[in-house]
Amino acid sequence: MKVLKFGGTSVGNVENMRQVMKIVNDGEQKIVVLSAMAGTTNFLVELYELTKKRNEGFSVKHKIDVLKEQYIDVVENLYKTDVKKEAMRFVRNRFGKIYQAIDENPRDLEGYILAQGEILSTRLFTYLLKENNIDAECIPALEFMRIDMNGEPDRFFIKKTLGYYMERYPATIYVTQGYICRDFYGRITNLKRGGSDYTASIIGSRLRADNIQIWTDVDGFQNNDPRYVKKTQPISELSFEEAAELAYFGAKILHPQTVFPAQRRNIPVYLKNTLDPKAKGTRISSDVKANGVKAIAAKDGITAIKIKSERMLHSHGYLHKIFEVFSRHETPIDMITTSEVAVSLTIDNAKNLDKIVPELENFAKIEVDQEQSIVCLVGHEITKSNATYKLFGVLKDHTVRMISYGGSSNNISILVDTDKKVEVLNKLHKLVF
Repeated sequence: MKVLKFGGTSVGNVENMRQVMKIVNDGEQKIVVLSAMAGTTNFLVELYELTKKRNEGFSVKHKIDVLKEQYIDVVENLYKTDVKKEAMRFVRNRFGKIYQAIDENPRDLEGYILAQGEILSTRLFTYLLKENNIDAECIPALEFMRIDMNGEPDRFFIKKTLGYYMERYPATIYVTQGYICRDFYGRITNLKRGGSDYTASIIGSRLRADNIQIWTDVDGFQNNDPRYVKKTQPISELSFEEAAELAYFGAKILHPQTVFPAQRRNIPVYLKNTLDPKAKGTRISSDVKANGVKAIAAKDGITAIKIKSERMLHSHGYLHKIFEVFSRHETPIDMITTSEVAVSLTIDNAKNLDKIVPELENFAKIEVDQEQSIVCLVGHEITKSNATYKLFGVLKDHTVRMISYGGSSNNISILVDTDKKVEVLNKLHKLVF
């Protein structure tokens, strides 16, 4: 059993859907996890925002009609047989339910609206498989994907319920939705942006799959960001730890949580290109092929906060007091450095900054720097390399706000002004690669 996930661009148009059909139709049993068609989720987010405004009924209806016409056009061009009629009925019925949900305004309206993209893409793709005489069944993720009170996958429930559906509806190819799930109370929610990768990894872990494949529109991880750096190269092999660091610190190809379920079961993860299936891509596993820097990534939208107080000196419990403020406002911390009288840390979500800063000012002097970027170098045991000092030498002309070194042997992170990020990426790339 294999688990294959295809992203929004992979199913973003009629031609790409047919390409995905060719990839999955190899006679082997598998579960295919799909994202919404490219652009649909953004559209649905805008639609939900409209529903929160009063006296905007016409705008909401017009927005739904625009999206419905796009899907009707997909149906017209995707199918060649009487399956087209069945698919068209499904699309019209689905959008009718969206109208109804908005009128009734249920508690999970946001989750319900945002779930429609994946529901549409999976059903349309299943119809395509059946039209081409491929043994396929669509299993609704909202029946088996559930998270607990802590937002973690309910592993026992997922395994038991998914197994039940697979036994009840035997098939060669099972198609299901990524991203969407239900919460502990049964309300429709999701695993946040990029969550389809995470869905695939959770399913693969629960079923002890042979491998998990993440199909997108690039040839695996690159050794730097190709949007800002020329002549980047794909990375053929990464360890689970290296991939997790890259995903968290800016490499958009993989959801940061994807690695961990696969790592627990030691299931290799492959990153592949839907538009070039023969490309080698990246293999992520427990194997470590070489030491040294493998890749450089950057994460924008960072806020740095310096917390200074002489009361820190020789005192205990001070860090706990600081962290408690961030915990109370549900704001994770990325990087942290300390001295005798000061703590500097970074956050990537400043939504509650206006609440956090006044609380910290009750016992410390606070400095806030926004528009920062974390530039991260990733590789096996790079903090132990004799060449590491050169990385800092190349940045002698730049103001480095913070350095995180030694917390992980696979990661060195530096904080710089966002307007200097591209220059820093290129200098490090030239030095390392």
